[in-house]
Amino acid sequence: MPEPAALRPAVFLDRDGTISEEVGYLNHLSRFRMFEFAGEAIRRLNAAGWPVFVVTNQSGVARGLFPESLIGEVHAEMNRQLAAAGAKLDGIYYCPHRAEDGCECRKPKPGLLERAAREQHLDLRRSVVVGDRYLDVDLARCAGARSVLVKTGYGRGELEEDSAKWPAQPDYVAEDLAQAVDWILRPSE
Repeated sequence: MPEPAALRPAVFLDRDGTISEEVGYLNHLSRFRMFEFAGEAIRRLNAAGWPVFVVTNQSGVARGLFPESLIGEVHAEMNRQLAAAGAKLDGIYYCPHRAEDGCECRKPKPGLLERAAREQHLDLRRSVVVGDRYLDVDLARCAGARSVLVKTGYGRGELEEDSAKWPAQPDYVAEDLAQAVDWILRPSE
């Protein structure tokens, strides 16, 4: 493992509700619809030198709602659309398990981020998690990263209905991924 000084910070993005429309269980490729601002937002992170990873729970596999191969198809389409916008992901990590399976890779447990950190030489303490659910905020807290809650997907509803009960608040609340990237790329104070 490289020395801490050689470790890079990264941006970890939730998929559904953050990069693409939240449709419940995305059980067919035709239901994938990337937000119009997502490609440009990720391209800006790429241009600024931030490694960008997707981390997503996909329990529909364990629930028998869709085959694991569909996740690969969706991610290939997402990568195709991002490439058309001049953007790219440095990796995609997903958990195919249900919450009751007790795995370490299901968000908000930090297993996916820890795996990415090991494989990609990342410093989680200087990284940012962006998502539309409180579990993404909690994931960031569990990994020692900063968090941005976006109001797309489930974000606005969770913020308005549940945020008073959250044990930890997000470091920033953004309207969408584009505004989250504005916050991430803001000049240091």
